[in-house]
Amino acid sequence: MLLIKNGRVIDPANKIDDILDIFIDKGKIIRLATSIDPKMVTGDRGIDNQGIKSGLRIIDLGGKIIAPGFIDMHTHLREPGYESKETIVTGCKAAAAGGFTAVACMPNTNPVNDNKVVTNYIINRALQEGGVRVYPIGAITRGLKGESLTDIGELKIAGVVAVSDDGEPVMNAEIMRRALEYVKYFDLPVISHCEDKNLSQNGDMHEGYVSTRLGLTGIPAAAEDVMVARDILLAEMTSSRLHIAHVSTAGSVDLIRKAKAKGISITAEVTPHHFSLTDEEVASFDTRTKVNPPLRPQEHLEALCEGLKDGTIDAIATDHAPHSTGDKDVDYPSAPNGIVGLETAVALTLSKLVHTNMLTIDQAITKLSTNPARILGLTGGSIQEGGDADLTILDLQREITVNPETFQSKAGNTPFEGMKLRGGAIMTIVRGVVVWEAEQG
Repeated sequence: MLLIKNGRVIDPANKIDDILDIFIDKGKIIRLATSIDPKMVTGDRGIDNQGIKSGLRIIDLGGKIIAPGFIDMHTHLREPGYESKETIVTGCKAAAAGGFTAVACMPNTNPVNDNKVVTNYIINRALQEGGVRVYPIGAITRGLKGESLTDIGELKIAGVVAVSDDGEPVMNAEIMRRALEYVKYFDLPVISHCEDKNLSQNGDMHEGYVSTRLGLTGIPAAAEDVMVARDILLAEMTSSRLHIAHVSTAGSVDLIRKAKAKGISITAEVTPHHFSLTDEEVASFDTRTKVNPPLRPQEHLEALCEGLKDGTIDAIATDHAPHSTGDKDVDYPSAPNGIVGLETAVALTLSKLVHTNMLTIDQAITKLSTNPARILGLTGGSIQEGGDADLTILDLQREITVNPETFQSKAGNTPFEGMKLRGGAIMTIVRGVVVWEAEQG
């Protein structure tokens, strides 16, 4: 049993913003009220200050924020196949340490999650040792090759919450059309990695002034924009649900905004590294800045922030992509794409968006919890009596210096090393159990 007292409960889904107590038992929120007497919930079975004799733990938050558990809808857990980079266990520990109660993991594992055997393996491993909830995302095409559709019905029955070929685009428009038609029978969204490979040509960074100055091969913004435009047209044609992953360009934001105005069923996400960093960071040739889609110039960053503010972009997702030190310790063109994000995403959101008044705390929570739950059809994203006790506790004034050596993740490929941030998670509760809490002091 757990009794949380004096927390500022912010639940955008139920329009709650108030100082409340929460009593939790057997993984559920039993009571949500202004003041809950410990004796009332334990039957006065010998209460001491910490409730230890009764089996009740009492946590006094002193006004710190209680939010619905944060859900990262775009994580790479690497298992099965790439356990040297990350495992389900270490990825879940990283998620908990970052304030996430659940993650949705992408299918680019080895073997690819394109069949029920791999889906079942991920779910079972997570239940055995994960700590946080894990929701698999199945592949759109077999082997992520873009040639033939997976058995999406089989994947849905096995437990996937969406389909995506993330890491690779579905270049064939007919295949993407059929995928969008097929998922309608199973009420799943298609998550699209929007990249025209003919334009991106395996480039190293954004194509522009900085790439020219550095002599690195550029990836034009149009490589993303043309695929976003294509998929919007296909979503309109099929009346199906489309979600755009890791939006990075001003053009994409504009296209998504116009599509929503037309009533097309489209949602989108942005990563903290895309709303925090520009392509100028690549001038250091630090391979931890290499990511796909690439970091863009300031005008794109500003468009992403505006898209978050006006609701064009629905969610903040990490695109947590761990790599070993050896993978990244090469010349820039040879380095793999990817930034770890589970343990920095919440702090970056609070520091870069909330404390700068770009977003209100309600909006930030909506994009980290309520909307991801809605998009993926999950039961989380709100705080209510009878609901699952998945909660993220925030301290808006917590001072954090990013240090990869303290990460729970196996990987430390973050370009934010040494950055000082303000605000972050201090406790993560899943199924009524405290799975992580910040050290005191």
